[in-house]
Amino acid sequence: MVPWLDPFNPPYFPDTDTALDEPRGLLAAGGKLSIDWLLVAYRQGIFPWFSHREPILWWSPAPRTVIFAESFHSSRSLNKLSRKNRYRITRNQAFEAVINQCAAPRTNQPGTWIIEEMIDAYIAMHEAGFAHSIECWNSRNKLVGGLYGISLGKVFFGESMFSLEANTSKLCLKDLLESGSYHFIDCQLPTDHLTLLGATDISRDEFEQLLDQLA
Repeated sequence: MVPWLDPFNPPYFPDTDTALDEPRGLLAAGGKLSIDWLLVAYRQGIFPWFSHREPILWWSPAPRTVIFAESFHSSRSLNKLSRKNRYRITRNQAFEAVINQCAAPRTNQPGTWIIEEMIDAYIAMHEAGFAHSIECWNSRNKLVGGLYGISLGKVFFGESMFSLEANTSKLCLKDLLESGSYHFIDCQLPTDHLTLLGATDISRDEFEQLLDQLA
């Protein structure tokens, strides 16, 4: 059993060392998705992730997957696509559209964890200046790729991305990591796709030390 967090109390989370090994990183349940709870969580390396009809679940997986700006691997084909200027990259021009596209059904994926409560919470975080989106627009000014996440100091906590045309979310990631704004992006958990882009795993202790220094 994991601890139940009282939403009527001030934001508080148990020590991340108590997170379960299976399911990997599950730390607590309950609380609420308000701005104050989310800020306390992210500053400790904790994030919410749950599905429809589940309570709010909070996670701190170890090891933690990150992409350091200096380790980002932009392939030759991605660099070539970027130089062609076929796409326009913007920031915070269409946050709601980006998060809703990320929540849309995908092939071989029966549901989504970006449910209505999460969308509302992150829109509130965006309006408060903590959540940001990167958008990719094609020559017809159509939104064809994007990503969103939480920004604290020199850390960007990536939440989700989407592509309607090939490699457009990668263009957004490239723009974010090559901007000089962030030391690293938190990717939470590994995937083959992220590994190809330069993602690496670090220990929970190292991750939390970096947050203390940079977030």
